[in-house]
Amino acid sequence: MSVPDAPDAPAAPPPVAPVVPAQQAASVRVHEARRADCPWCGSARLRNRLRTGDLRRHRPGRFTVDACRDCGHTFQNPRLTAEGLAFHRRALRGAPRDTVTDAVLALRDAPRRRRATARAMLRFGEPESWLDVGTGHARFPDTAREFFPYTAFDGTDLTARVERARVLGRVEEAHIGALTDPKVRARVEARYDVVSLLHHLEHTTDPRAELHAALDALRPGGLLLIETLDPGSAFAALFGSRWLSYDQPRRLHLLPPRNLRAELESLGCTIVTTGSGGSGSGPTGAGAKHRPVYVPYDLAGAAALALSHALPAPDAPWRAIPPTPFQQHTRAVLLRAGAPLVAVAALADLALAPVLRHTPFANAYRIVARKPAKPPN
Repeated sequence: MSVPDAPDAPAAPPPVAPVVPAQQAASVRVHEARRADCPWCGSARLRNRLRTGDLRRHRPGRFTVDACRDCGHTFQNPRLTAEGLAFHRRALRGAPRDTVTDAVLALRDAPRRRRATARAMLRFGEPESWLDVGTGHARFPDTAREFFPYTAFDGTDLTARVERARVLGRVEEAHIGALTDPKVRARVEARYDVVSLLHHLEHTTDPRAELHAALDALRPGGLLLIETLDPGSAFAALFGSRWLSYDQPRRLHLLPPRNLRAELESLGCTIVTTGSGGSGSGPTGAGAKHRPVYVPYDLAGAAALALSHALPAPDAPWRAIPPTPFQQHTRAVLLRAGAPLVAVAALADLALAPVLRHTPFANAYRIVARKPAKPPN
């Protein structure tokens, strides 16, 4: 689904980056200037939510997440530069992999969840064409075709994974590049009945520009399907930096649902998601609400991150002094020993999911918006 959280190694991998020594790693830890205002509403009333390192991939650097006191928009501040983002998102030879945490994170892209997202669109009928933005290996289009067998699915991605997905028949057209790239934007303009942004906005440098580009790709009256993380989740406050959805430094923006609804409505869209708590019925239009979604990995994610960072640090090509063989062996043994605890937390997540999606602990939400049939005045 979304680009950065798909597995690091693409199906058709580019040349693996060389080992990065400590000095070179430091040279790419480049931040932009810290913002004094909110990138969404412009307010100067900011507060710090957390300061943390890279808890999942153990890459160097410290990262800050701020939130706007006025609109609630939550964002990395200062943001990494393009060079810094490339370093933290690409595969590196010799980089440690936290297999326990990666397994927990994979729950977000489980087939059951992809089917639930596709089923949410059945009430609108079968579209002729569908663009999945940030599709990665195009697992979502492959699953959605079970429900929409006559729909032509296309995909965009920053990497060549989408081209590999085209070869496998998961998408019919593959567009490599950002949706906001002028060349990609020109190729997809006004072509689709549905455009999906599934856990994609949180990774973009400018989510508002991404929304505008997605609407441009829709035909008049087309549907925009969005799933994204909710920074207002009670788990975010409870776990802090151990809330897996923060995933610093790869996630740049977390949008409160009211901000996203207001932006779409300002562009003339009608919010057609109905009912709160996923009831599937209720009013449409400006009074319609988003549908809370619970991705069942909060407890397991917090347990996995806590376990990983309670152990000796893993070996990494950017460490000036590598851990001893004894430390590496100790870490491997303790990780295996702690895996059952993470598994118990994961079972608790799954058991609580039907209840938590109706509470402030819901960690994501879904919005379906209809593009106006005519340009807004």
